[in-house]
This record gives sequence, C-alpha cells and structure tokens, in this order.
Amino acid sequence: MFTLEGAEHAYRVLIESMNEGALTLTADKVILYANECFARMVKCPLEQVIGSSFRRFPLGGGPGRAPAPHEGGAASGHQDLQVLLEAADGSRLPAQISVREMAKDSSGRVTIGMVVTDMTEARRAEESLRALTQRVVQVQEAERGRLAGELHDNITQLLCGVLFSSQALVTKLAALDEPAQREAIKLRELLARTAEEVDRISRNLRPSELEHLGLEAALRATSREFTTRTGVPVELVVAPLAGRLPVEAELALYRILQESLDNVAKHARARRVYVSLAQPDGVVRLVINDDGAGFVPAQRAEGKEKRNLGLLSMRERAVAVGGTLSITSARRAGTEVEVRLPLAGGKAAGGALKAEGLKAKG
Repeated sequence: MFTLEGAEHAYRVLIESMNEGALTLTADKVILYANECFARMVKCPLEQVIGSSFRRFPLGGGPGRAPAPHEGGAASGHQDLQVLLEAADGSRLPAQISVREMAKDSSGRVTIGMVVTDMTEARRAEESLRALTQRVVQVQEAERGRLAGELHDNITQLLCGVLFSSQALVTKLAALDEPAQREAIKLRELLARTAEEVDRISRNLRPSELEHLGLEAALRATSREFTTRTGVPVELVVAPLAGRLPVEAELALYRILQESLDNVAKHARARRVYVSLAQPDGVVRLVINDDGAGFVPAQRAEGKEKRNLGLLSMRERAVAVGGTLSITSARRAGTEVEVRLPLAGGKAAGGALKAEGLKAKG
C-alpha cells in the first residue's frame, strides 16, 4: 500500500484519506513517501517532508531517529512505540508509531513502512479520566474521615456506656445469681471486643497517627495491627527522612501499605512481610515484600481477577502524587511492591489529591 512503484489509484486514495500519517522510509531513514496527514502533524509542507530525513523530527526530544524493526523490535519485524514527535516549529505531538519492515526490492534494499497516530485526544481523555479518579479518591478520603468521626463520637461512646453498665450488672449479680453473673461477664467481654473492633475500623478509616505523629508512626501502627489480626509478622525498617512529606504524599504511602497488607492477608498465604521506607538520591522509596504464593501480574489483569481494583487503586494513588508504582511477582516466589516519589526541593512532588477527611475532628 505504501510503495510508490506500482501503487494503484484506489490504494493511494485510501492512504491520502487516512486520519493517520503514513510514510515509507529507506533503511537510513530517508522519507520516500508521506501523506498530507503526516505533513500536517509535523507542521511542514509535504514537498519539504518527502526526500528529507526522518531524523529532522526528533522523538521524545532526543536525537531523532526512525526505529527499525531490527533495533529491539519483535521477531516479526513490527514495532509499536509511544513517542513525543517534535514538529518543525518545535512543538511536540504525543503519537503512536507503528513500524513494519517492508519487502526488499530487487536490489535488496529494505524499505520501512510507518503509520503515525495522533494521540493528543487520547492523552487528553486519559488525563481527564485520571483527574476524575483522583477526585473520587479525594471524596473517598473525605467520606472515610466523616465515618471515622461518626464511629468515634457516637458508636464507640455508646458501646463504652453499655460496657460500664454491664460491669455494674456483673457486680450486682455477684451475690444473687452466679449463673446469671457468668452470662453477664460473657456479655461484658463481647462488648469490650466489639468496642475494640469499632475503634480499629475507625483508626483504619482515618489514620490519626499520620496527622499527629508522622508517617513512620502510622506505618508502624498499621503493621502492628496487621500482625495482631493475621499472625503474620511484619519487619519494618524506616531510614530517617529529611522531614515531613506533604500530607497527600504521606497519605498515599500509608494507603498503599494498607492495601498491600490487605492483599497479603487475602491472597498471599505469606509467613512474613518486609517493609522498608528510605529516601535515597532525592526519592522517597517504599518497598513491601512478602514471601507468599505470588502471582503472574499479566494474568491478574485478566479474567475474574480483573474485578479486584486494589492494584489499580495503589497505582493511581502513586501517580496522583507524582510517583510511580511497580509490582514484581511470580508464582510461589512472593511479591514486591515498590513506590517511588521524586522530591522537589526536598518535598515529594504533589498531585491533585487532597487529603480531605484526614484532619476531621474525632
């Protein structure tokens, strides 16, 4: 479809009417053919594009080059790349480039076919979706704070009142009815456990340690709670940080650890969890390792496991504060979750996420 020699009129019309840029290049990146769409993308007259080098339009701001299939491509001679294509006026266009090695001509020369897709609208839609996701997380944190306040101010206090009344009932029954006293003692113990559980839920909804004592104290508190609840020991190593991080960054790291530990409890069947927090080379790095069953990350995104949004939630939380999250796992080899937050002027780069509800009174 892309070769000049022998191209039929119908194919030429099809290519010229495409919404993608279409090119053919020599092996040394000279443009043999380009359609009008590509010329518009790079903001250069078509007659100046054809015959020039593709290197005049740098990819990603680096030295311009047209990737060839043999340069790290698939065995089939086909590559798809996400790049920033620099136009003639210096502007940059997010684009997807599909590269395929064409058949060799009679002289043995290789021709490269290329389709360039403008990803501007797709990137804009992705950014809008990410902003919406961050707003959902923001509202979720506010609602968690409200619920934690309600539990603490109302339910917990009511339970404490009932607990004191049950203790008084135990005392009164001591001299009257021993079997009834035993039942009253059981009721008192059940009320005490219920009050503790409500308090635990309240603290998980709104980490008061994070606000008042800092990130390290909050990580230690949630690690202790996890060990008490599951019996799986957590080894936490925290290197001294340069100072307090922004509220949204600390909250993101806390929630990611919380979600990771929940995943360990539900799926990993681990015997031990290792957690480290450090600040090497201007980057805050949180790593959570477990020695559990592990999984194949590519398969986790498919089938019934796709309904579990925990991994997506962790990734979005990291991105929301300018960081990245990577997951390394394999069957029967455990799982490692790594979060990296770059620092700007000694502070983690923040995103749109605001920790509403974190400072709710309780």
